[in-house]
This record gives sequence, structure tokens and C-alpha cells, in this order.
Amino acid sequence: MNSDLSSQQVKDIGEQGLLERLQRFCPPEIIGDDAAVLETAPEQFLVVTTDVLVDGVHFSNLTTSPEDAGWRAATANLSDLAAMGAYPLGITVGLGLPGEVRVSWVERLYQGMTECLQKYNTSIVGGDVVRSPVTTLAITAFGQVNPNQIIRRSAAVVGNAIVVTGVHGASRAGLELLLHPELGQNLKDAERTALILAHQRPQPRLDVLPILWKILVSPYPRPIAGMDSSDGLADAIIQICRASRVGAILEHRQIPVPVAFDHWLTPEQALAYALYGGEDFELVLCLPQEPALALVQHLGQGAAIVGSITSGSTVLLHDEQKKFPDQVLSLSQGFQHFAQ
Repeated sequence: MNSDLSSQQVKDIGEQGLLERLQRFCPPEIIGDDAAVLETAPEQFLVVTTDVLVDGVHFSNLTTSPEDAGWRAATANLSDLAAMGAYPLGITVGLGLPGEVRVSWVERLYQGMTECLQKYNTSIVGGDVVRSPVTTLAITAFGQVNPNQIIRRSAAVVGNAIVVTGVHGASRAGLELLLHPELGQNLKDAERTALILAHQRPQPRLDVLPILWKILVSPYPRPIAGMDSSDGLADAIIQICRASRVGAILEHRQIPVPVAFDHWLTPEQALAYALYGGEDFELVLCLPQEPALALVQHLGQGAAIVGSITSGSTVLLHDEQKKFPDQVLSLSQGFQHFAQ
């Protein structure tokens, strides 16, 4: 076995050796059986979500350290729970690796996941490791939710205000700066750093849930509609409208973008990043007007009402200032995994 621990490869220590290394990232009382047993609170529903991330598609050594890749993977799953109104209980990790991957890279990946999870009192409670021609990370996250507080895509009704919990386009901008460091010469150092961090260390908006239910005075008389914007703001609103069989109108000037965009991007680029950039992991919620205004006020800078739910099925982007023509938004304009 290679004596230099930092250069050890997965094939040098094998499956059992790697599992032994990774078990220290999990609570000792959980690991060891064929499955994890998680106790949930009385009158709570179990929520389960799975997300798969592939090297070269969802992360790259060119832009993302192993720690950041782990953090982003954990965030993606915690964000899915937040989008359902659920609080996390734990995650399991399925890891596919080429044998040539360094053990230190894998440990750093798990360290990044752990750093994110610890912020939300969540642990890695199990998983599996297999040989694979490409590094693949499949995470299943478990959460719990009060049945009266489940957020569903299908619950939007005509007249609802559409709330976003933060700015959009920051993650895409950060990725562009990492891929092309020569861009954004007019950005201040703090602005550049903030945009890059938005891509490398996004935050799941679990913090929104207690504020939301305080405003709505749970149990609220009807379900709340929403999802996260991991695939872009336009995607989230279109998906909600499809599930709810409604339409929407968005106001261009109300879509919140980072202030740094004013120093760098054209209005057309800023809009494209906000609508289709993805991986901002904000929540998109459909609420009656009064609680929508209260939520935006509580969340502060970045949160905004960006439009309203309408009858029909069209999702229309409108600009009151007439600088942009009205346009119908569609899923084909955003990222699609199997698009040619």
C-alpha cells in the first residue's frame, strides 16, 4: 500500500477499507446494520428525496473542490426537503468511483457534505460504495413534515402572489467567473467572491419554513404551492403552473438579481441568468397577497413578489417599462439533461 496517505487511491484500500474510512463521518450508533432506523416525531410524515450528481455534469475539478462538491450535493437534497416543507432527518450516500480516485479526494468530498449537514443537525446515516467508470454521487435524504404544512407544486390558485426567497442568477454568474476568470473586470473583489460562493457553497432555505408557518399561523386552511429553483426560476414557475393547471404572469423588473450584475452584465444576460441559470436553491412559493407581503418583509433583501398566478396555462414574462417584449416562458429554454 502506498505510504503517502494523500496519494492513496481507492483501489489501494478496496471497498472495505474505504467504507471503514467513511464510517467515521456517520454517527456510530447508526452504522452497522443493513438499514438505518430513524425515529420521527408523532403525527409527522416521512419525506424522501433522491438526487444524483455526475462528475462532468454537476461538478468539475475545474470549478469545484471536493469539499464544495460535497457541500453542493448535500444542499441539493436539503433544498428538496425544504421545498416540501420538511425538516431533514438524515441522508444516505451512494458513491460510484473509478479505482484510481484518491482516497483523500473522497474523504474531502464527505467532509464537505458533513460541513453542510451539521448546520442543520443532520447526519450521513448510511450508503453504498461501488466501482464505476465515472464518479457518481447518489444521495437519498429523509425528512419529516407536519401533514398540515406540506408544500406541493399542485396547490397554486388563481390570484396567488409568487414569492422568491432570494436573488437569482448568482450561481450561474459564479460558475462563469470560475470558468472564465478574465470576465467581470468591473466587479469589486467582494462582489466576485460572493458570486463564486453562491455557486460553490449554496444555502438550502430551510430557514424560511419557521418564518412561513409563523406568518400563516399553522394549520393553514389550504395547502401552499411551491418548489425550489435548483433548475432555474422559469423552470420552477412553469412546473408549479403545470401541476396546478394554472398560468402566471411575471414582472421583469421585480425579479431580484445581484447588485453586482449592474457592473458587469447586460440586462439581457442578467435576465437569462436569473430565469435559466439554475442552482440558486431558493424557494418559489405561491401565497395569498397578504402573507406573501409579510413573508417578503420578514426575509428582507433579495426576497420579492415576482408575479401572480392567472387562469389559463401560459407563463408570461411582462415588462411594464416596455424595454423588453412580452415573452412566453417554456422549459425548452433552460437546461435539459438529454437535449441535443
